[in-house]
Amino acid sequence: MRAILAVYDKRGVADFARGLHELGIELVATGGTARTITEAGLDVTEVADLTGSPEMLGGRVKTLHPKVHGGILYRRGLAEDEAEVERYEIPSIDIVASNLYPFIETITAGSPSLGDALEQIDIGGPTLIRAAAKNHPWVLPVVDPDDYDAILEALRAANGDPAGVTAEVRRRLAAKAFQHVAHYDTAVAEYLRADDDPFPAQLTVAATRREELRYAENPHQRGAFYRHDSVRVPAEGLGGFEQHHGKQMSYVNFLDADAAYNLACDFDDPAIAIIKHTNPACFALGDEGSSVAALYERALSEGDHLSAYGGIVATNRIVDMEFATALRDVLSPGAGTRMFYEIVVAPGYEPDALEHLKKKSKDLRILTAPLGEPRRARLEVRSVRGGLLVQDSDVSDDREFKVVSERQPSEAELADLRAAWIICKHVKSNAVAFVKGRVLIGMGAGQPNRVGSAELCREQAGERAQGAVAATDALIPFPDTVEVCAAAGCTVVAHTGGSIRDDESVAAANELGVSLVVTGVRHFRH
Repeated sequence: MRAILAVYDKRGVADFARGLHELGIELVATGGTARTITEAGLDVTEVADLTGSPEMLGGRVKTLHPKVHGGILYRRGLAEDEAEVERYEIPSIDIVASNLYPFIETITAGSPSLGDALEQIDIGGPTLIRAAAKNHPWVLPVVDPDDYDAILEALRAANGDPAGVTAEVRRRLAAKAFQHVAHYDTAVAEYLRADDDPFPAQLTVAATRREELRYAENPHQRGAFYRHDSVRVPAEGLGGFEQHHGKQMSYVNFLDADAAYNLACDFDDPAIAIIKHTNPACFALGDEGSSVAALYERALSEGDHLSAYGGIVATNRIVDMEFATALRDVLSPGAGTRMFYEIVVAPGYEPDALEHLKKKSKDLRILTAPLGEPRRARLEVRSVRGGLLVQDSDVSDDREFKVVSERQPSEAELADLRAAWIICKHVKSNAVAFVKGRVLIGMGAGQPNRVGSAELCREQAGERAQGAVAATDALIPFPDTVEVCAAAGCTVVAHTGGSIRDDESVAAANELGVSLVVTGVRHFRH
């Protein structure tokens, strides 16, 4: 019995080799792996000695040889194959342990030249792995160092004979091997793909499982969280999260935390977002240097604090002690009880603030997530039954609003309107948002008609809507939405524009004395 070892990730390979040696399995290895095994005091044959051919072309050709691939691929028990390996003196190779160059890590660590990037494209490794996986009824393909101990146990149970390992284990290893290569090739293809070709004819997405979830959307469903592995977009947002405290995350927790953090990070100024079921219940935006704790208290007192209870809090600033104290101790407005939250997510925490937050509840999930470049264009993938929908992200911009009414908005109203317009991007359609003093005071989401969302905003904002602005995520098809917003007390209304009845909405705005603004861009979110 013989094993060939050619690994970039050398974690545990010496102990694995020792276990194979103790089972009487001959060890063959490529240069760097052979040195690691030799340093562990084990005898190992270099691949070049097995093949009689030296490594060449700067290491590009090591294992690409008939004595390697013939030894892996021949079908045991098939007379023709057995005769050929005997005729050409090809030794049997029964275990292949290989993993690949760190292509993603190399590309994302800096800005390598094309030549440097090409040298990180592994050729021999994927070929070894695919050959072993193809012939897994007789050969064990091993790509994950975390599997070494289990494989040694399986081999011991089979008296050191790889063919005696159960078919179920061999199939699982083969599937993992092909997935390992597919993940790698996906990253290479993404790197080589032109920037102007975001939707190739064939698309694969590379991802690594971070954890299995306590449950999915409902307790009877299973779920897992995968980090998107990309050479173009480094791990950011929830893709690079670290959990400091609290219960394990669920499927819904990830959705809500992502929604809250995306909203907070869509602004450069300090921002606080409190999300419930992916929609903002409370939101406040400040100026550079604003106290995040004060923003939090404004968001809570002027927003939908009732819905905020049990929600997710996100900010785009480091959590300091003042904010941590507010999160832990501020009472629910009008209720006299401390606010309860499922998750807090931020780009970082001061050490004392983190320890203080941990005392709020043993269950509170406290997450750090890298800001990255939240307004960077990236692909979004969503599944439908039997297929995938792919789009580039809805990137906010500093759009110049076009005023189409007689009344002109003030600078303060325009500042509120910019906040309301971006908030709408994060509200389920049909969306309407009322904002005053850059604080969300009313939100209507997910209604079949836009005027229904406006009515929800008016009901939620009440008297606070006097002097507020309103924004909606698409065009206003009838003047009734303008009329509801004006009746609530809003002085400015923004929509995409482009309805065949735009003139009627303009006339209604002029009659009611409010400003009507068009953006030319739609922000649907389904």
